[in-house]
Amino acid sequence: MRLVYTENLHDLMLPTGHKFPLGKYDRIVTSLAKAHGPLLQLGAPASLAELALVHRTDYVAAVEQGSLPVAQVRRLGFPWSESLVQRARRSVGGTLCALAWAMHHGAAGHLAGGTHHAFEDRGEGFCVFNDIAVAVRVAQRDHGVHRVAIVDLDVHQGNGTAALFAADPEVFTLSVHCEKNYPFKKEQSSLDVGLPDGCDDAAYLAALDAALERVAAHRPELVVYQAGVDGLRGDRLGRMALSHDGLRERNLRVFDLVRRLGVPVVVTLGGGYHRVIDESVAAHVAVYEQLVNAMT
Repeated sequence: MRLVYTENLHDLMLPTGHKFPLGKYDRIVTSLAKAHGPLLQLGAPASLAELALVHRTDYVAAVEQGSLPVAQVRRLGFPWSESLVQRARRSVGGTLCALAWAMHHGAAGHLAGGTHHAFEDRGEGFCVFNDIAVAVRVAQRDHGVHRVAIVDLDVHQGNGTAALFAADPEVFTLSVHCEKNYPFKKEQSSLDVGLPDGCDDAAYLAALDAALERVAAHRPELVVYQAGVDGLRGDRLGRMALSHDGLRERNLRVFDLVRRLGVPVVVTLGGGYHRVIDESVAAHVAVYEQLVNAMT
């Protein structure tokens, strides 16, 4: 088991009062290091060639050079900076590091990533490059994988991921999300489960159980789990009402499925924007604690 972390994710230059919770990343790493220090591994930035497996080269060049149109920068939600470029490449590279470990040893987590709103030619919703999509293409290219399932349980639909794999029947994209939340124009996943505002644990888990059976029917050789915790009650951007216990049950169901299928799993962090950021940190940490307990 490895838990991959990425350096300097907190260095992103944001204006005062920006709603993105940069501080949570170091706190997640610090918390997990106390009990699982030997499992932590430093990731490396993704190469331009790896990004080009998913993203248009002109888009990648514009990100690198800081020449994105103003409208695209606004849609991204971050001001451009050199630190943004480095952070985005590290975010993809960390997931690729976790993938390499999982393909040889069965499971790994990346303590960042899950940037599922990035498309082939643009980023949005705090996502510059799509680490999940790049990891899937690397798995297919380098690890002999054909059939993949992406289990996206962030509260926001994985619209970029859905669009990137819309024409690929080998990749099953599941998104269980809050229907009326961002993005307001949804893409078509292999299976979209849109849930109402205020959805509680019981309704959520019932919907998830049915959805995971559809994932199993795809017979994937690899599962990528986007484990966002922004469905937690009190999340500023979530609009749902899941409890910590409900999120833990959610995670258990995904890991039980992976064990049943007998396939590798890669876990990425995803969103978490609670009004009390310690609540998001605790929920994120629980995902990886459960991963370690379930897969070792």
